[in-house]
Amino acid sequence: MRYYLDFEKRLEPIERRIEEIKKFHNVTEGHYAKELSGLEKKVSKIEKEIYGDLSNWQRSQLSRHLNRPHTLDYVSHLFTDFTELHGDRRFKDDPAIAGGFARFEGISVAVLGHQKGKDVREMAARNFGMANPEGYRKAVRLMDLADRWQKPIITFIDTPGAFPGIGAEERGQAETIASAICFMFSLSVPVIAVVIGEGGSGGALAVGVGNRVLMLENATYSVISPEGCAAILWRDGAKGPLAADALKPTAPDLYELNVVDEVVPEPFGGAHRNWQETFDHLSQVLSKHLKELLSIPGDGLRAQRYDKFRRMGIFQEQR
Repeated sequence: MRYYLDFEKRLEPIERRIEEIKKFHNVTEGHYAKELSGLEKKVSKIEKEIYGDLSNWQRSQLSRHLNRPHTLDYVSHLFTDFTELHGDRRFKDDPAIAGGFARFEGISVAVLGHQKGKDVREMAARNFGMANPEGYRKAVRLMDLADRWQKPIITFIDTPGAFPGIGAEERGQAETIASAICFMFSLSVPVIAVVIGEGGSGGALAVGVGNRVLMLENATYSVISPEGCAAILWRDGAKGPLAADALKPTAPDLYELNVVDEVVPEPFGGAHRNWQETFDHLSQVLSKHLKELLSIPGDGLRAQRYDKFRRMGIFQEQR
């Protein structure tokens, strides 16, 4: 089912009519062919008006769009021979993080990431992509196997943040995230992290310490959501648009700040409007960076990863 954000609503009745014509009528000639042509031109015009100059708040909304492809969608379209592994060998399996081993362009790799789910039932089962400690321990287990077997690692980031429930805190959520971050710095294999949707707080960074950090054009990456920031600063979550401008969570902002290494272009209007084009763009960028990293020895990869994150941020010392 196609979902529309508030600022996309103008497209809904027109695109539903287009789907109806294509489904029930002959569109090669006659009245319906003419109507279809007119409607498609109208959609193109409205798309330019809607998506031509997106605000930070609108990009934040697009990053969470229900119709965006998720981790397992990228895995099924970009990788072959995927074998999913489960469990952290300590507590249980966490469906909020999915991962295993696969092949990318013939290269054996470990692939893992947050999985939000496509419908209400799956979203509830996967906890909306908000992992518990066992999810991050599973991710570390997979990365440890990859390191021992000398397989490159590709991670997909798409989460509002780590799950803040009482059980998660009792099982050591903060320590688990910190340990995952620390562990990723020790890896001797290439690590590529890709922000494909919403990258929230430590829950995102726990699988985000990469030699290359890539980000889709309409994804977001921030220490807190715009609504959460607004609730803290102004006691009013409705000021999310104001917070989004202050946080600078979008791909162009973060590329300028050297937080991400490359912005992966999306189809006009967002990844949700053309999955295949999104997969094609990401495949090309992944291939380029993976080939570059495979030529670097293990010690060089560790040093590069450490230096990359040490250079982030600007500060001044006052005396």
